[in-house]
Amino acid sequence: MTAPLPLPPVSDPFRLPFHYGALHQVGIDWLVEPGPVRELLAKHHPELTAAAFEDGRALVSLNYQLYFAQYAFGGGVTQEIEFNVIAFPRGAEGRLPRLSYAQYAQGWDQTKLLGIARVHVVCDNPFAIRAGRELYAEPKFPGRFEVGLPSLNGPAGETWNIRCKAAAIGPDDTLGDDLGPLLDITADLDGLTPVAANSAPITGYGTDREGRLLAGPMNVYQPYRWYDLAAPEHSGRARLAVHAPESDLGSDVLTLLCDGTDGTEGTPAAGAWTYQSPPVAAHNRPYYVPTGRRP
Repeated sequence: MTAPLPLPPVSDPFRLPFHYGALHQVGIDWLVEPGPVRELLAKHHPELTAAAFEDGRALVSLNYQLYFAQYAFGGGVTQEIEFNVIAFPRGAEGRLPRLSYAQYAQGWDQTKLLGIARVHVVCDNPFAIRAGRELYAEPKFPGRFEVGLPSLNGPAGETWNIRCKAAAIGPDDTLGDDLGPLLDITADLDGLTPVAANSAPITGYGTDREGRLLAGPMNVYQPYRWYDLAAPEHSGRARLAVHAPESDLGSDVLTLLCDGTDGTEGTPAAGAWTYQSPPVAAHNRPYYVPTGRRP
């Protein structure tokens, strides 16, 4: 009988679970040829196997997150982009249901063995970079973001525009200089009807420096909204452009998703999914109070 494994350590000053005060997220999925995905996964997470969907294709995703967290010392806002492969631990094939991509995207895998194997994570918060590396073995590095998001405080619409840029960490552990754009993603979801997707908890996989596989589930307390982009009329709703092909992130995205000519994706997106925390308060429009003064 196999002995129980110890829990991974939680170093100070971190506390788990990590609680999000608000979360806004968009993800884009691509079904791609499995060979390059398996090679990439073997390099970064050798104890994981790439999941297979229609025609044996693998699934990769780019997802952007904007989240708020409240700490004992105040509040913090973080943005990040993850480049992930959908995968499961080696030897677990017999425990997995046979699913199409659409079924997986809507949360039909209740084993939660199908998880996100993080290959690259770009983040604009040095504290979150450290936490991701130390707690979850996330391959995080610094970056900056320019975004246009659906918002109750902005113009109506369901279009997400994300520009991810490289950055440095300054000597005082603050975010340093802007080092130029890495990639852009756009999800033009206006006019599309989403499906409620009960996909949480989402299992995130990491591999630490000793080669040990970690799994960390993330609960999200309302359904995601999933958009099926497989229909021909939805072609072009999701767009990707790579600006730094020499970077590790750019090189891997080009290999898996792009046609190799102009840095734009050659494989059409299969789907997109979004999550936006509901507002908890609203400061309403002011009105004039009659005081007897002449207008």
